[in-house]
Amino acid sequence: MASVLRVNAAEVLRRPGTEKVFDLPVQLADLEIEGDSRFYDGDAVQVHLRLESLTDGIVVDGRLLVPWHGTCRRCLADTGGVLECEVHELYQRTLTDPDAFELEGDQLDLQPLVRELVLLDTPATPLCRPDCAGLCPTCGVNRNETPCKCVVLPSDPRWDGLAGLKDLLPPE
Repeated sequence: MASVLRVNAAEVLRRPGTEKVFDLPVQLADLEIEGDSRFYDGDAVQVHLRLESLTDGIVVDGRLLVPWHGTCRRCLADTGGVLECEVHELYQRTLTDPDAFELEGDQLDLQPLVRELVLLDTPATPLCRPDCAGLCPTCGVNRNETPCKCVVLPSDPRWDGLAGLKDLLPPE
């Protein structure tokens, strides 16, 4: 199957400063993403990329809009949304930048880049909201919807030395 995200690199590299813009929906099946529970069949990623040629490579900038769904890790409610992934990558024929990708041949296939960002940036353990209170471990009530009347047992005193570490962590 020919990739819709394949670019003729020779054409783009011919003149430094040349730009090529991609604004299109790409089906998850075209990105070879199937059977991942974070996505519905038929979902499409909105790809907004700008390629600019340099004297020694191609800069790829833009963003991806990725629809996703899941189950909140604290309260088990269905959740989802559209994730915005930022894209900032450099492709070079001769690698001079340690963070650059090698540009091989006359074709630049952006499908692996888009696929990688979609799979890595989409939350595997999402939250329905940042301040989700979760389920009560004693009675199981969703504390986002109903206040819980359960008595909180004191913690094991052996853990008291670690209690202050939580205050040193940055907020989520």
